[in-house]
Amino acid sequence: MKAVIICGGIGSKMWPESRGASPKQFLPLISEKSLFQSNWEALRQKFSPEEIFLQTNAQQAEIAKKQVGEILPENVFVEPEMRNQGPATGFAAASLIERGLGDEPFMLIQTDLLRTDNKLFLTAMEMADDLAKKEDVYITGGMKPKQVVEGVDYIVKGELISEVSGVRLYRVADYIDRSEKEKIRSMMNSNKLLLHWNHTTMTPNNLLKMYEKYRPDWSESLRKIARGESITENYSQMPKGAIEEITAKVYREGGAVVMEFPFEIWDFGTWESVAKYLMQNNLYHPDSKVIELDSTNNLVRANKTVALIGVEDLVVIDREDALLVCKKGMSGKVGEVVDRLKAENKTELL
Repeated sequence: MKAVIICGGIGSKMWPESRGASPKQFLPLISEKSLFQSNWEALRQKFSPEEIFLQTNAQQAEIAKKQVGEILPENVFVEPEMRNQGPATGFAAASLIERGLGDEPFMLIQTDLLRTDNKLFLTAMEMADDLAKKEDVYITGGMKPKQVVEGVDYIVKGELISEVSGVRLYRVADYIDRSEKEKIRSMMNSNKLLLHWNHTTMTPNNLLKMYEKYRPDWSESLRKIARGESITENYSQMPKGAIEEITAKVYREGGAVVMEFPFEIWDFGTWESVAKYLMQNNLYHPDSKVIELDSTNNLVRANKTVALIGVEDLVVIDREDALLVCKKGMSGKVGEVVDRLKAENKTELL
């Protein structure tokens, strides 16, 4: 198996720290290491640098190389522009085929996630690798929900295929879009529902065959890239779109398998998620510059003295040129601030 670390987004909901020149996956959010570095080190317990690939844009490729000196330049796939997850996933497969790895299973690894048991995650990768070599199926990831989670799609488990150390592989019986709220609620106690976590696994050749069936407008350009033709020219020909435009059909037609992870996955998409992780794991220790009087449960990241009096559940993120103050429960709206800055053409703050 090959591991393909994929990143490229900026993480606008974590402004003012996360920006074009310093996206969230390269920031020390929960420790002295960035999420990118943590994911790389986790994979290195099983994979050599030759077996790990990076897919991102040109700017972030340079940031990644500075943070991890082991990255091999020839193992970096540079997306010439953002076309969303559908074209990006296909580009990973096409790039591997171009390098003669069409029949070698690969897994896409997102860098804004933290998996709490890396040993079990590597076990899941081994199980997915074995299955992808035997069957032409699309393999994804899932985790049992503790409660209804908004803004996430769901997978319905079918037949159990195998189990190792608590990691289970199931045939996918159904896919439930996040908009189907009543269906999600009705199945919450069925023990068949899994939160959908994209960990795309397949051989590159089989993935492109899947694209040819469901999105020939994508596969035509991807085949050209796989043959070594211009990436810039052909990538731009693909319409933007989500991978679910393909996989939702595959799930419902019985052509997919889901790995049920027996560990937690933290998705750091907002400042609230960072605060929750740090406080739940007793890792948040306010800097000596932070003075709190009658104040609790606040997240402060600043290089100056900050005094909080009579407030709770605040996020305070201070940068030299910008300051964010918001309630934790409202941190998902930070992206709207970035949209406002774009509209006002304040590029120096982006």
